[in-house]
Amino acid sequence: MNFALYRELLAIRPIRRLLLVGMIARIPHSAAGVLLTLHIVLTLGQGYAAAGAAAAVMTIGIALGAPWRGRRVDTVGLRTALIPSVISETVIWSVVPHVPYQWLLPLVFVGGLLTLPIFSVVRQSLGVLAEGDQRRTAFALDAITTEMVFMIGPAAGAVVATSGFTTAGLTVVGVATSLAGLLLMWFNPPTRSQDLTAECAEDEQHAAEAAVVSAAPAHVQEAAAELAPAGAATTAAQYGLRGKLAGGFAWFTATVAALFAVAAGAGMVLSGTDVGIVAALEIGGHQREIGIVFVFWCAASVVGGLIYGAMHRPIPPIILLLGMAALTMPMAFAHDTWTLALISVLPGLLCAPVLSAASEKVADLVSEERRGEAMGWYGSALTAGVALGSPLAGIFIDVMGPSGGFLSVGAAGVVLCLVGLVLQQRRRRAAA
Repeated sequence: MNFALYRELLAIRPIRRLLLVGMIARIPHSAAGVLLTLHIVLTLGQGYAAAGAAAAVMTIGIALGAPWRGRRVDTVGLRTALIPSVISETVIWSVVPHVPYQWLLPLVFVGGLLTLPIFSVVRQSLGVLAEGDQRRTAFALDAITTEMVFMIGPAAGAVVATSGFTTAGLTVVGVATSLAGLLLMWFNPPTRSQDLTAECAEDEQHAAEAAVVSAAPAHVQEAAAELAPAGAATTAAQYGLRGKLAGGFAWFTATVAALFAVAAGAGMVLSGTDVGIVAALEIGGHQREIGIVFVFWCAASVVGGLIYGAMHRPIPPIILLLGMAALTMPMAFAHDTWTLALISVLPGLLCAPVLSAASEKVADLVSEERRGEAMGWYGSALTAGVALGSPLAGIFIDVMGPSGGFLSVGAAGVVLCLVGLVLQQRRRRAAA
């Protein structure tokens, strides 16, 4: 392992600034999940199945909006693409806490549809700023900063919600997210090679060539040739790919589809675990200790991400997901806050590696002219998994108690991975 890779990467000013801005921009929405769940359960008097359904509706909106938002970034640029989010975040999240449950559902759906696409933008920009083996470390760092955010946001959200201020908390989430969007528009990180600033212009041509070389073996092509810059089209022609540029979803190979399935599985396990932690402590009367478990869970993910980012060879994302899902199930047998916190370390160690490994592979396989759209679909897969995991855990929690949440999503994740591995093995035998 080479931990010096982190020092070398953070010495690159645009990457260092992007990770910092991305971390700040993610904090408000990291608190939104806990705030929304406890607002529905405590303030509106609904069950965890209802809270899970609301989370699912919101993430379905995110899943539907992410590809469109990614495509808008590709076509009109980051600043113009973010305008709807900056406006809608404040408006919608200021209204949500003041309406009954039946009106809350369509509002959170629209809020999800127009949410600030910070996760996909950061990953897309890292795919441009980092190249080759640097990408593994860059995406690991992104996952690590995300976990640091989730060590802060949910704990703060739990304190605000259990103090009876869910209405004010949700409003602050909207306003703060809009301000984060304005910060991102001001920073305007590059999403394609030609967007790079003068400080990294000398690396621009090399990055473009590396993107094409890494895409060629997987038959990744750009759609809408008129949207691709002339330089990219010329380079593609050099590799014999010109005739394939018009394929709308030609970049969507079986390998990319498998990565999207892993992202969906990760989202399902993580969101179900999230709901399970909140339910276990709220039902046990320990709402104020939610932050303790989240700190252990996320800190373990930070450690796992640091180790993975320093590795010389990647680990298949599906293997990482299988381990995370299997290790989530023992959380069902915890009977107090500290036991739950300690057991959460085991699946937490694999959280950041799963997400960084899948993101790295997508960035490697899809050329930058379509990477925004691909990352949008990746985000859709992740949030579709979240949309499934929240109500799945909520239903089993209402039926079985807090343990049902961990068991249901953990078992579902294991089954998904085993099916994927069997299909992968059959495809290899057929190819042979």
